[in-house]
Amino acid sequence: MLERIIAHLDGQPAAAIPPLMDWNPPLTGDMPLIIDHDGQWYHDGTLMTREPLRRLLATLMRRESDGEFYLVTPVEKLRIQVEDTPFYIMDATCRDEGWEVTTDVGDRFVLDDSYCLMLDDSDRPPTMPVRFGLTARVHRNVFYRWVDDAIFRETDSLTECGVMSQGIWQCLGRMVDGTS
Repeated sequence: MLERIIAHLDGQPAAAIPPLMDWNPPLTGDMPLIIDHDGQWYHDGTLMTREPLRRLLATLMRRESDGEFYLVTPVEKLRIQVEDTPFYIMDATCRDEGWEVTTDVGDRFVLDDSYCLMLDDSDRPPTMPVRFGLTARVHRNVFYRWVDDAIFRETDSLTECGVMSQGIWQCLGRMVDGTS
């Protein structure tokens, strides 16, 4: 099946995001697709290197309330495995008082009150909501670039490190009592 999709994708423009919120097919099964903790995509244990295919599959992905990740079409729903987040923020450019970010699958967003950086309990860089319950983790290169430009501010017993975008504070990390 993937071979037919690949053949069709070669030379095609980027796909638009379909209305996944309107599609509710029954679970069809599991697809042997794994997105590892570094953002590498594997199908049947083989690294996926065709960018157009990854971008297409990314448009069909959502995370549901059960915490599982699925590829969804109007008639099929296949469960996939995601070890951390499905996407990574690979680039960031400061434009007109805001940071425009680009994910590894070509999505572009401006950090604002709808697209805010979120910290989790790990020591990894923050994530950002993308769509349909999916998130993108800030790639280390972007994270370190932001840290170089960061503002530090103190609140109660915390010191936060972050950047401003569209007038919204985007927290990169917190230090409590001199620790991170």
